[in-house]
Amino acid sequence: MTTATISGLFVYPVKSCGGLYAHAALLTPRGFQHDREWMVVEAGADPARFLTQRECPRMALVETGLSAAALTLAAPGMEMLEVGYAIEGASGHVVVWRDTVRAIDQGSVAADWLSAFLGREVRLVRFDPDVRRLCNPQYAGDAGAHTGFADGYPLLVIGSASLEDLNGRLVARGAGMLPMNRFRPNLVVDGLEAYDEDHLATLACGGVVLRMVKPCTRCQITTTDQATAQVGVEPLRTLAAYRNNPRLGGVTFGMNAIVAAGVGTTLTVGSEVGIDWAL
Repeated sequence: MTTATISGLFVYPVKSCGGLYAHAALLTPRGFQHDREWMVVEAGADPARFLTQRECPRMALVETGLSAAALTLAAPGMEMLEVGYAIEGASGHVVVWRDTVRAIDQGSVAADWLSAFLGREVRLVRFDPDVRRLCNPQYAGDAGAHTGFADGYPLLVIGSASLEDLNGRLVARGAGMLPMNRFRPNLVVDGLEAYDEDHLATLACGGVVLRMVKPCTRCQITTTDQATAQVGVEPLRTLAAYRNNPRLGGVTFGMNAIVAAGVGTTLTVGSEVGIDWAL
């Protein structure tokens, strides 16, 4: 078994808003604790539809935090807002991609705060802990894998060498290098060759087993600068030249993973992971 090292762990409490670097992250059946547990939805619709940086790049500027008692939100020109962890509020249905699931509204204060900053009428909702949103069985099989408000799978894994290779290609084209946050991974791994994650079966660490199930097809969010919310053309233009996957209908970068074992375990940066290759 080959080994590599965890070099980065990231949690994105509110779908499509700013993420958090974590030295340690607790693994749950839906991925890391609190990852994509909250989501911004358009106000007024029934069911309410999810909103992302695709439609509203300004969401990148909403910084998230996780205190002992609350989700915190911060943004330029706004006072910090705390949204308590208590599961309370009106329950209703929301749409995230092809799924309609029940979620819990987080109240008028959070809705007004986000609406004021984003310049459109929105609500903040929290994933109902009693709901199981199943991953696509075409890729996850009969594992029963489920996720929260992530696009489709609990975790996204990227090898650091893949970004290094992409950045070399960007520089060769006269473009600037990009940080890893453009790709919003949950787990970054050192010690692989570029794009080796495409060929993994599992990653294992201290009782945790993550199974790779599907290459991640990339969208226009990767072209949004997460520090400024400015939208460009890279990296999709460069990726299209060598990472196009006709079967999936787009360019791929990183691998979606499900939790095969180890729920309740904490992963830490610097830990070694064992690698099994796909046949």
